[in-house]
Amino acid sequence: MSASEQTSGAASPGSWIANQPYLLLSFTALFWAGNAIVGRLAAGHIPPVTLSFLRWAIAFFIILPFAWKHLQRDWAAIRGHLVTMIVLSVTGIGAFNTLQYWALEHTQALNTLLLQSAGPLFVAVWSLILLGVRLTLAQACGIALSLAGVLVILLHGDPSALTSIRFNKGDIIFTIALAIFGFYSVLTLKRPKISGLSFVAFTFGCGSACLIPLWIWELFTRPVMQLDTANLLSLFYVAVFPSTLAYLCFNRGVQLIGANRAAPFFHVVPVFGSVMAIFFLGERLQLFHVIGFALVLTGVFIASRKQ
Repeated sequence: MSASEQTSGAASPGSWIANQPYLLLSFTALFWAGNAIVGRLAAGHIPPVTLSFLRWAIAFFIILPFAWKHLQRDWAAIRGHLVTMIVLSVTGIGAFNTLQYWALEHTQALNTLLLQSAGPLFVAVWSLILLGVRLTLAQACGIALSLAGVLVILLHGDPSALTSIRFNKGDIIFTIALAIFGFYSVLTLKRPKISGLSFVAFTFGCGSACLIPLWIWELFTRPVMQLDTANLLSLFYVAVFPSTLAYLCFNRGVQLIGANRAAPFFHVVPVFGSVMAIFFLGERLQLFHVIGFALVLTGVFIASRKQ
């Protein structure tokens, strides 16, 4: 968001929200938690490249009318940083989400939620490599505390449940996807100084375009997606919430507080996932949920606050 945009919208609710990084990152975690559930439900019904390509192509056409004038104004800056913008598109849009949906065909939700908690560690490594930024003691302690909270929730308060977890091909794929998204998260700090709408419009369009060769290959090698109500609703959700809205929120949140302080919000994703399971799948709220939620929120508060 440019300075002129911030000034012209200073009194509007939209401008206020755009400067609340913790609220924006919480929305991101909520939408991404829903994406994991929908992606798991779509596995076997919508091939992974098809789901990823249609997700971003639809999101691109949703955002384009709002971003068009910003793209025209920012095109010179985009062209001057074209390599960086293409790399961001391929990693954060094309590769990460395709690998995520592919992984969900081969692994259980519990495994992916456990692996999701490693996100801040990948961000910390890439921050050190690309920016020379080290984790502060508070950030390290906050990440450890929130990770402990995630484990309490996922293991139902029973450490012995760790022995029953089996990692497989899908877990390896998802770990690679997390490493790629950690790279994307840090590299967004090197993007040109352009409007947030210009940034997501370009990356959505470029990222989906990069998937076209893989999508064509998949059309000839896998069963084609059926145009039924469930599949269309899945496409609508992933195109609007974890794509258009979540990436606007995430990119702005990282821009405001940096990648290391934003990374602990990865831990909020499985927390929201557990809450969704309680409300939508009929699971009961238990003591280990409360303890885990408290640990995660405390850890996120410690890790994401200013030094």
